[in-house]
Amino acid sequence: MSIGIWQIVLILVLVLILFGAGKLPKVMGDMGKGVRNLKAGLKGEDETTASPKLNDPNTVDGEVAKKPAKTSKKS
Repeated sequence: MSIGIWQIVLILVLVLILFGAGKLPKVMGDMGKGVRNLKAGLKGEDETTASPKLNDPNTVDGEVAKKPAKTSKKS
């Protein structure tokens, strides 16, 4: 037996009623993070080898920013 469109609609309506429209984006974001953590765990990655966070000030567009080499000027 497969899930039809009406069952999906019913599930979505129930989720909306349970969590409300205000909390729904946070709940979905938390679910997305959980799925990403699960996939990373299945691959054998941990937090130190996972991709850098976008909010990290040491990253640029998700990539680690390269720091310029220190040069010393002699006068």
